[in-house]
Amino acid sequence: MTGFLLLKWLHVMSAIVAVGSNVTYAVWSTRAKGEPEHLGFVLRGIKVLDDRVANPAYGVLLVTGLIMAFTTYTISTRWILTGLAIFVVMAVLGAAVYSPTLTRQIKALDAEGAASAAYVAADARARAVGMFLGLLAVVAVLVMVFKPTF
Repeated sequence: MTGFLLLKWLHVMSAIVAVGSNVTYAVWSTRAKGEPEHLGFVLRGIKVLDDRVANPAYGVLLVTGLIMAFTTYTISTRWILTGLAIFVVMAVLGAAVYSPTLTRQIKALDAEGAASAAYVAADARARAVGMFLGLLAVVAVLVMVFKPTF
């Protein structure tokens, strides 16, 4: 096994862990709506997954991708730059919008309950941003796999 194949495997595995974790958020949220007594537990679980599983995996994904881009490919290749641009947008939206919204959602649930205007607004925003981030992740994976020559 070459160092490149090991690095590529680590890169793919971290993408699976990161995106796979993110996909579960919608499933957990939907299930919790059917059992509102578990909503706080579910939201805190999503926060732990995001902070301690998905985001570190995205970090490994970035590092391994950059190593491959500088050692095996050319960093200025358009598909690599496109993937990096999508990654940056996802990172900024995740850090500046999604994570703070999830925190506000948990606080609103604890303070005012799931029927409160603050909770409903945070839930709607988290859902919308989460769907957009999911779409971006799908596009990023598509670009990395198919390596378009646009």
